[in-house]
Amino acid sequence: MPAGSDDPLLALVLQSLDDDQAQEVVTIDLDGKSSIADYMVIASGRSSRQVAAIAQKLAERLKHGGHGHARIEGLPAADWVLVDAGGVVVHLFRPEVRTFYNLERMWGFGEGGAGVA
Repeated sequence: MPAGSDDPLLALVLQSLDDDQAQEVVTIDLDGKSSIADYMVIASGRSSRQVAAIAQKLAERLKHGGHGHARIEGLPAADWVLVDAGGVVVHLFRPEVRTFYNLERMWGFGEGGAGVA
C-alpha cells in the first residue's frame, strides 16, 4: 500500500490481488492528477483464465466488503480487464498486453508517481 495510505478500499483491493497471486502489482496515487479515482492499481495474471478469475474474485470481495457492485469490463477475452471500484480503478493484464499498453509510464507522471505495492 502507498506510504501513509489508510484507504480501506485500496487495502481490500491489494489484499485480494495478493490472495489470488496477481503479479507485478503497482499502485499509482491519482490524488491531484485525475478525478477518475483516488488510486489506480495495475497487475498481471499469468493467463487470460487467471486474469478473469482475479477480476471476478475481486468484485465478489468488494461486494462482501460493503463496497457495492464493481463494474467489470473486458471479461470475455480477459486480455485486459478493468474493475471500477469507485475510488480505486484496477487494470488486470496478461503480461504481453500489459507491456504493449504500458499504463505505468502513461500514468506514473515521471517522479515518484508509481510505487510497487
